[in-house]
Amino acid sequence: MTCIGCASAVKRLLSNVPGALEVDVDLDSGRALVAGTARAEALIAALQGTGYTARPA
Repeated sequence: MTCIGCASAVKRLLSNVPGALEVDVDLDSGRALVAGTARAEALIAALQGTGYTARPA
């Protein structure tokens, strides 16, 4: 992520995943933290085709 708009887009995409109760995106570290019951596979799939990659921590 290179700008606040990118971070906002990632937050919006991850927030739409069922079970994602709280999403925090840190632009400086390039990391997102998702709280809730969302499956990692669903979160990763939400970002496919966006140019962003994700992996479980």
